[in-house]
This record gives sequence, structure tokens and C-alpha cells, in this order.
Amino acid sequence: MQFPDPPAQWRGSIPASPDWHTPPAQPRLVLTGNDIHVWRALLSCEEAVIRRLEASLSPDEKSRAGRFVFPRDRDHFIAGRGILRVLLGTYLRRPAAEVGLAYEPGGKPVLRPGGPDPPIRFNLSHAYGVAVYAFAIGREVGVDVEAVRPDGTDDEIAERFFSPREIAELRSLPHELRHEGFFLCWTRKEAYIKARGRGLRIPLDSFDVSLTPGKPEELRSTDHDRWSLRSLQPAPGYVGAVVAEGKDWGMRLWDWAGWKMAISDS
Repeated sequence: MQFPDPPAQWRGSIPASPDWHTPPAQPRLVLTGNDIHVWRALLSCEEAVIRRLEASLSPDEKSRAGRFVFPRDRDHFIAGRGILRVLLGTYLRRPAAEVGLAYEPGGKPVLRPGGPDPPIRFNLSHAYGVAVYAFAIGREVGVDVEAVRPDGTDDEIAERFFSPREIAELRSLPHELRHEGFFLCWTRKEAYIKARGRGLRIPLDSFDVSLTPGKPEELRSTDHDRWSLRSLQPAPGYVGAVVAEGKDWGMRLWDWAGWKMAISDS
């Protein structure tokens, strides 16, 4: 679902954060079975960066980019897919243009099957110029991000998509927390269905997530023992969530900004 744009001052930069780290040099970036790497990136890139990222896209991706009416939307698509390819290429130790992608029936992107690649699973999400990417070895993963904004919440939307338990929890929040609670719920639910890879074939009101700001994340579903849910904040005014298989993984948060400059200067 698309919500209204946030205020213009929420776009254009991502402030530094102690939670999001500068990654090591590319040859030393290693993804292990107990780690999930989450990256944040700003999709508004310099023209030189956009052109270099565009060169890594497949013919189909370039065709899709060309169908966007507005230049900003086209450039955000190019940046989003190009950054994904650069990161996958780094983990796979190959050029970004040589990363083969396919799509599951629910639309989830995966590495092209049948090759020699390690079992890297990944997911991506973006909202108003801020993107997040999640990478894991041998376990399914889903990620989602949204901007918290007062004009994007609506009781009708909650009643249509949230479970009765979630609606009751949302209504119990003080007014000043309801916008954040709404988007915490939305991103957690989206991350779960994206991890499962079945898209809208999973009714959003068929499972519950917690949504009270400041309280631990909870996933209540028939298969909740299979998954873990974590929250994250990619930038001020944004909320995000990661859902992945298992209980034995840690999360490392990386900032794309430094690598963006490396691409610009190369």
C-alpha cells in the first residue's frame, strides 16, 4: 500500500547514527550463518553514482527503469536495484552485473537457482528515498521500512488490514503514540509476509504483532516458533522491521554512504 508523501524536510539525508556502522573494506566483508546484515541507503544519489549503478542492471531492469514517468522515481529504482547488486556481488565475490536474479511466485527476489552460489537469502524495502536491505545465509529473511507520518494512518486502514488484537492495542495507545504504533505494526507485518515469500496470499489479519512503542517486539502466528522479529530505525522519522528464520542470529547494521562515495570516485 502507498501512503501519502512525508514532509519534504524528511527527505535528502540520513544523519550519522552510532547504531549504523561504516562497513569494512569490501574483501573483508563476510556474511556468516549466525549473522543477518542489514544495510541502510539513501536512494537520492549523485548523477555519476546513478549512471554507474545503472550499468550493473539487467536488460529487464533497465527496461523497467525506463517506464517510470518521473526522473526521481526512475533514479530511485536504479539506485535501489543497483545497490542490491553491488552488495550481492560483494558477498558473492563477483561483479554486480554478473549477479543473476530470479523471482519466486510471490514476487520475492532470489539468486538464480542452479548456480554455485552460497545460499544467500535477501530482501529489500524502500520508503521515500530511504532503503533497507537484509542478507542472510541459509535462512529466509524479510525486511520493511516506512516513514512515520500523521497523514498516513487511518482507522479504516487498520480495521481493514490489522487483526482484532492489533486494533485493540492501537486504540489503547495515547494519541501521541498512535502514528508510530500504526507504522510499527505495518512494518512488522510486512516483514513477516515478505520473509515467508507468499505476498498477499497471507491475510494480514491472520496473525498478530505487537505495536506499542518502547516495548519488546512480538510475533504471534501459527508458526511463530520458526521466526524471530527485530525492529530497527534506519533514520529519524522512520521505522523498520526484520523477520528471519530461527532464534540464533544476530543483526549487524551497516551504512551504505561510504561505499557510495567509492563508486562515485572509481
